Amino acid sequence: LEGLPEWFGIESSREQYIRQSASQIMIAACGSNGAAGFLCLAPTSSAALEIVVMGVKKTLQHQGIGTLLIEQAKRWGSDHHYSFLHVKTVAEGWYKEYDQTNQFYQKSGFQKLEVLPDLWDENNPCQIYIMTI
Repeated sequence: LEGLPEWFGIESSREQYIRQSASQIMIAACGSNGAAGFLCLAPTSSAALEIVVMGVKKTLQHQGIGTLLIEQAKRWGSDHHYSFLHVKTVAEGWYKEYDQTNQFYQKSGFQKLEVLPDLWDENNPCQIYIMTI
């Protein structure tokens, strides 16, 4: 996460993700040079899993690693009888990096569920995406 300051530049938030990940389901992508990316899942109900945090090394982005991580998350969810996968990100139109994130989730098959304008703060409206597993 420290290698992705455009998304995880707020130290207190980054540290919170790290602490919380210890109790979450982690899916990692590893290559010949070690870890390439990861995502963490947490159940939010008996039917739904949330992608709480996800990252791919900057030098390895746009090579299909994120797509593989999403596919593995869907497989894990299906194997454990979940029906939905959802994720929160900053809504489109606020930051270039998050616009790329939104495009990635949409390309991966996520659908826009809703925007919560005040969940985080007025400069970071929360876009929720969801997909059926």
